[in-house]
Amino acid sequence: MSTREVPIVIITGYLGSGKTTLMQNILKQEKRKIALIVNDMGSINIDASILDKTGNRVTQVEMVEMQNGCICCTLRDEFMTEIERLSADKSIEAIFVEASGISEPSSIAGAFVNYEEMTEDTRVYLKSVVSVVDVDRIYREFLHDLVSDEDAEDGDVINLIMDQIEFCNIMILNKTDLLTAEQLEEVKTGLRGLQQEAEMIQCVNGDVDLEVILDREDFDFEEVEAYSAVQRALNNCEHDDEKACVDEYGISSFVFEERKPFNREAFNRFVDDYPEVLIRTKGYIWFSDDWKHVQLFEQAGRNASVTELSEWVSAWTEDELDQLVNDYPDIKDDWDDTYGDRLNQVVFIGKGYEKAEIVKQLYDCIEKDA
Repeated sequence: MSTREVPIVIITGYLGSGKTTLMQNILKQEKRKIALIVNDMGSINIDASILDKTGNRVTQVEMVEMQNGCICCTLRDEFMTEIERLSADKSIEAIFVEASGISEPSSIAGAFVNYEEMTEDTRVYLKSVVSVVDVDRIYREFLHDLVSDEDAEDGDVINLIMDQIEFCNIMILNKTDLLTAEQLEEVKTGLRGLQQEAEMIQCVNGDVDLEVILDREDFDFEEVEAYSAVQRALNNCEHDDEKACVDEYGISSFVFEERKPFNREAFNRFVDDYPEVLIRTKGYIWFSDDWKHVQLFEQAGRNASVTELSEWVSAWTEDELDQLVNDYPDIKDDWDDTYGDRLNQVVFIGKGYEKAEIVKQLYDCIEKDA
């Protein structure tokens, strides 16, 4: 257990999952003096009488969401300053952070872990990352065709929900009263296909005992990262195996790797007619008409997206590359003479599919003359 004194609990979950209701219930319990940091005070209406009675303190910290990991800088410079200010109050026994409904928990947790490692005299440590899951929505949208075109405002909603489920060590299954016992078991089985290790806590209206969240082993970033179906596939599947790896829930996965680029038009046609048996796909790809940029490909159900990210190292100028190799010679260990560090590496997760058929479709999308 950590020798530091003030545990930090990050509460994640998509908009409407019940994060606010959970926090309201925690603040009412009077078991420990809790400080709460929220993204938007307008989104949480905690009765002032509750705060006065329990002695809890509520603070507002504006968290700026940025692409490509810049949120870590925001957390360290602004967010952690507020965390330290609160932890200086020796009466505070824990700090709960209600993250934005559109936050990626791995970015927030990574910032905390980096801060802990770099700050010797801090009193805070990351205790848990809690994902609040609306089981009714998961049942209606994830298990049964996922989101409709009208519901997915920006095409990335369901991928974000999956990220929040995959990266946590506690899953609070909220709104269980809206499902039958059989439906709830179906949801739990589906969630286990994505996240096998996090503890599941069932509740109605966010009613969870505070001690259930705090009385546990401390958060382990690498262990939690390895929980996800995507990471398990990368760690455990043999890339040249004819069959996909199958887990105890009947969910199978495999990793597709190929140096040559995809033809953009062919790949888009593949995505437009995406195999329905695939539950989740995630990885990095590149296209023959763009040798510069890394592309993130994500899919969940009928929703798929390709997002341009950073540059491939091999696209850097010769001077920049020479300096990088001089500083980090290991970068050349997995370097291709033609393509450099460019690589399509994608994890496919599903149930009842033929790996050979999917792989054939992917190779049909590879640029022949690249």
